[in-house]
Amino acid sequence: MFNFFKKNEKKSETFVNISNRNVARIVIIVVISYIFLIGLRKIANPIKLILISIFLSLAINAPVHKLSHLLPGKLRGNRIMGITISLVIVLGIFTIFIASILPPLINQTENFIRVAPNLVQDLHNQDSTIGRFINNYHLTGQIDSISAQLGNSLKSISVRSFSTITDISSSIFSVLTVLVLTSMILIEGPRWLSYIHYLIDDSRKEFATRVSNDMYSVIKGYVNGQVLMAFIASLIIVIPLLILNVSYPMALLVLVFICALIPMVGHTLGFVIVTTVSLFHSPIAALIVAIYYILYMQIESYVIQPKIQSSKTNLTPLMVFVSLLIGLSLDGLIGGLMAIPIAGCMKVLVEEYLIARGYKVK
Repeated sequence: MFNFFKKNEKKSETFVNISNRNVARIVIIVVISYIFLIGLRKIANPIKLILISIFLSLAINAPVHKLSHLLPGKLRGNRIMGITISLVIVLGIFTIFIASILPPLINQTENFIRVAPNLVQDLHNQDSTIGRFINNYHLTGQIDSISAQLGNSLKSISVRSFSTITDISSSIFSVLTVLVLTSMILIEGPRWLSYIHYLIDDSRKEFATRVSNDMYSVIKGYVNGQVLMAFIASLIIVIPLLILNVSYPMALLVLVFICALIPMVGHTLGFVIVTTVSLFHSPIAALIVAIYYILYMQIESYVIQPKIQSSKTNLTPLMVFVSLLIGLSLDGLIGGLMAIPIAGCMKVLVEEYLIARGYKVK
C-alpha cells in the first residue's frame, strides 16, 4: 500500500491511500493496452481490407440485388448467382487491365535496357548534333557521371524488378482478398443484419432502422454518383488517346476511372498520369491531351457533378474538403475514397444525437 500525505499550516495531515490491488490493476491495464496497440498495428492491413470490403459491399448491394432479379427462369432472385456474376465481371475487367499494361511495359523496358548503351555512345559521338552540343558546352563530365549512374542502375535492375514484382503480387493478392471478402459479406450480410435487428430492443428498433437507412442512403448515393462520373470521365478522356494513338489507352482508361472515384483530387492525379504518358508519345499529343483534360474537368465541376452528386451525401463543401484532407493524410488514396461516406455517416449520427437531446436540426 502506498501512503501520501500533505502537511498544511495547521499541521493537519491528509492521507491518500492507494492499495496494492489498484496499483496492480493499473499496471495490468497499461500492459494490456500496450499489447492491444501492438497487435492492432500488426493487423492494420487486414483490418483495412475488411473495412474496404464492408464499404464495397454496402455500395454494390443494390446493383447485385437488381441483377439477381433480372436473371431468367428459376434463377430469378438468386442472390448467390447475382454475386457470382458480379464477381466474374469484376475479375474480367481486372484481368483485361493487367493484360493490357504488363506486356507492353515489359517489352519497352527490355528495349530501353538493350539500347541504353548505344544511346550513351551516341552522346560521345562528335559527328552527331547532340555530341557537338555536349562538346561545345563542355558537358562531357556530366554525361560520364550520368552514364555511370545508368550503368549502376542497369546492374541492379534485376533486384528492383524482383521488388516490383513482389509489390505487384501483394497488390493483386489484396485485390483478390477484397473481392472474396466483399462476396462473403454480400452473401451473409442480410442474415447478420436480421440477427442484429433481432437483438435490438423493441423500443430502439425504429431509431436503429432510421439511422441505418440514412447511413446506407449516404453511402449508396455517394458511390453511385462517383461511379457514374468516373465512368463518364474515363470514356471521354480515352477518346483523344485513341485518336492520337497514345500507348496503353485501355490501361489509362482504367486508371482514369480509378482516379476519378476520388473527389476533388482524383482528376489531378489522373491528369498528371495521362499527360505524362502522352508526353512520351509526343509533346504535341501531350499538349492536346492536357488541354482536353482541363476542359473536361471544368465541364464536370460546373455541369456534370452538380447534377449527379447534388444532395447525395448532404455535406457542405467545407465538410467534404476537411474530410478529404483527413482521409488522404491517414491512408492516401484509399482514405480519400472512403472519407466522404464516413463523414456523411458521422453527420447522420451527430444529427440523430442532437435530435434525441431536443435540438432542432435542419
